[in-house]
Amino acid sequence: MKSVAIAGAQASRMRYHELSGDGPALIFIHGLGCASSCDFPAVAADPTLRGRRMLLVDLLGSGFSDRPEDFGYTVSDHAGCIVALVEHLDLPEVDLFGHSMGGAIAIDAAARLQGRLRRLIVSEPNLVPGGGVFSRNIAAIPDAAYVATGHRAVIQASRADGDGVWAASMAVSAPYAVQRGATALVVGSDPSWRSLLLGLKVPRSFIIGEWSLPYPEADGLAEAGIAIRIVADAGHGMATENPTSLAGAIAASLI
Repeated sequence: MKSVAIAGAQASRMRYHELSGDGPALIFIHGLGCASSCDFPAVAADPTLRGRRMLLVDLLGSGFSDRPEDFGYTVSDHAGCIVALVEHLDLPEVDLFGHSMGGAIAIDAAARLQGRLRRLIVSEPNLVPGGGVFSRNIAAIPDAAYVATGHRAVIQASRADGDGVWAASMAVSAPYAVQRGATALVVGSDPSWRSLLLGLKVPRSFIIGEWSLPYPEADGLAEAGIAIRIVADAGHGMATENPTSLAGAIAASLI
């Protein structure tokens, strides 16, 4: 894996897989407690995306990246790391794809990269304060208690529910990173991620898993010029449930 140093985070390094190819780099950003190195290899390897330059990023606190305790792990903090990566590689143009919390991160980063941003693609992102079911439950546990026992309990519950992939990713995620990230999703941002998304002037796509429909958060987006794409036979975990269909939706968004 390659890495980029993140200033102000105990000289920590954010790591990523780079798949060489043509065109602007497509950066993959994962969700809470996940890792792009786990979630997206099958998506990136699909024939519809093969041949593109792609960067599969493990955010700080997740996957193979460092886990600095002095980092904030908010959506804004992570977005700053994505911008640092783009600047480190001196990428003149980029496409961003973000899933769930990674979608909010991608939106925040997109607002900072408008001179270099070509297209923005998000799948079931957080758009407003309040978080989702998992993030609300995690954020409700104080930081110290979550680190001591809560993180382990969430992992055990996920395994019992049959969500072994997320449990495995959570097991290598820093507990304080997960708790702070969940809290940031509940608190939200000002302006909201939805407002930032609507204000962007680049082509934007919003991907929804078929099993997640109806999806009220997408109301009004098509009227604002945002393409809505559906991943068949999948829900929120679309990267593992139907990577081929997700890859097709991403590829269609890059045309």
